[in-house]
Parts: sequence; structure tokens; C-alpha cells
Amino acid sequence: MISFRLGADDLADTRFAISPLSQLMESLRVLRAPALHLLHRDWRRRVLAALDPADLPLLSALVGPALALPDFLTPRPTGYAPTLDEELTVVRATPPQVVRGDLRAAHAPRPLPGALRRATAPGDGPVLELLDALCSLLHRYWQTALLPHWPRIRLVLEADITHRAGLLATGGAGALLSGLHPNLGWRNGVLTVDRMIGRHAVDGAGRGLRLVPSVFAHKPAPPISADAPPMLAYPGRGTATLWEPEPAPDADALTALLGAPRTTLLRLLAEPLPTVELARRLGVTPSAVSQHLRVLDATGLVTRARDGRRVLYRRSTLAERLVTRRGDAGG
Repeated sequence: MISFRLGADDLADTRFAISPLSQLMESLRVLRAPALHLLHRDWRRRVLAALDPADLPLLSALVGPALALPDFLTPRPTGYAPTLDEELTVVRATPPQVVRGDLRAAHAPRPLPGALRRATAPGDGPVLELLDALCSLLHRYWQTALLPHWPRIRLVLEADITHRAGLLATGGAGALLSGLHPNLGWRNGVLTVDRMIGRHAVDGAGRGLRLVPSVFAHKPAPPISADAPPMLAYPGRGTATLWEPEPAPDADALTALLGAPRTTLLRLLAEPLPTVELARRLGVTPSAVSQHLRVLDATGLVTRARDGRRVLYRRSTLAERLVTRRGDAGG
């Protein structure tokens, strides 16, 4: 069992974060232990087929035999939603002795696998080379395995955080923390994580608690090190909906919602166009087009970018999803 003693300052500094790197590392557990993650079996199959086979030994080596992850590859988020590049910058700055220690801790009591042999070589050079190789590898893996699905993953994570924030507002810290997962307990200022291989207690000491929802976690996952500040990755609500096919709306429903002129505008804006060109194609005045564009811009359905003296409009990601689904892709 691992426990976090959280004082008033820690509870006041309890924050949620969306961490791309945390999702990435948790997803490696899915590759290693598919029986624990049946929900992601189709995703796993597609990813394994798309990955470079030469990358698999090192990716697999980043997950310990008990599915532990090296702490330096799951850094504590400093903001609500860092980018992957920002998090990898933190990873690249990890001291070599920390890299060695975290890799050994993740694989204990076994020795490091061959793919991580450079971490055991004398001097800092081999460890720094390994660190650079790891960051490049994780970036390639992200591009293949997670980036195509990131908008949907992020929506699930944001929905979870919204729900948890409501629990905190209505039931306090106790309702929030004890409701994250059955393996968690909250009593007398101590958050306990049951069914863990490690056994140690961490004093928050005013450092606060970071809560990181994950679509790939099957149980709560605190850092391995007893010296790490309090942080907890936990299974996010709504993950079961992640891979469900999105229903295709009726084309007439979009027109009923937005009106025929604005629906037609969105269909035209598959490419960036200025107001005058839209007016020409529609056979109306530029002022009439501008009125509709203001509404679409205010509702997040179009984006704007300046090109010299012109302002170009294009439909947003949300509008793209609405317009290009089956039955509403006409021009």
C-alpha cells in the first residue's frame, strides 16, 4: 500500500492535469498486457501493425515486469494541459543518475533488459544517448499511436475532470478522492492506494496533489519513488465510449439547426476563402456573408486567419465533424 498524507495546503493545491506523456506511457501497458485492457484490443492491433518493428524492443522495455513505469517518463505536470513537446523537454533534462535509478526501480528485482543496457554503462554519455533515443522514440510512437485519436481522448479526459470538479464542489475532498477508484481510500487526511507492489508513505509537505485521468489506466498509478511529490494517474470515466463509432447525423438536421445559408457556407469553407469570394459563389452581397460569418465565428464553427489585407475563413474542427459525416458531405 502507498499512502499520501495531505495537509490543508496540499488539499488547497489539488489540481487536475491532462498529460499527453502520461497517456502515452499508460498506453505502453496496453501493448504489454492486453488481457487487462480488452476495451483497447482493436486499437492495440492497429498500433502494432503500424509501428516500426525495430522500435518495439525499446518501447516494451519501458514497462517493467510488474507493469511499473519509470517515474522520469511520467513527470508531474506543471500546468493543466502541457503539450507532449513540453513534457519531453522536461524528460530530456533528467539527470543521468535519476534515469538509471528510475529504470532500475521499474524493473526491480530483475536486471534491466538488453534494450536498456546503455543505462548500465559507466559515465553519463551512454545514459544521455539513451535519453535522447527515448525521447525521439516516444515522439514517433505518439505520432503513430495517439495523435490521430487525441481530440477524442482529450474530450473524454475533460469530461472526467468536469465530473470530478463537481464532486469536489458538492462533496468536498473526501467525495472526490474516495470516488476516484475502489482501490483508493481517504481517512484522517491520508489518501491510501491499495493493491500496490510498493509500500511507503509520502508526506505532501505543502507540495499539493496532481490528479491525472487516463483512458489507458486500469487502476490508480502513483509514482514509484517515495521522494516524488504526490501525483496519481487514475482511470478516467467514460473510457468505454472512446472507441464507439460516432453516429452520423441527418443532413437535414444540420440545416434545421443552422439554417440553409450557414450550412451552405460551412460546406464551401473546406478551403480558406475570403468574404468577397464567398459572396461571389453564393450570389449575395459581402455584407450578407459577413453577418453569417460573425455568427459562425462566435459559435466556434469557423476560424479566421489574415492573409495580407484579406481575412480568410475556414470551417473549424467541430464544423468539419458536422459537415463531413455520412449524408452531409455535399457541396
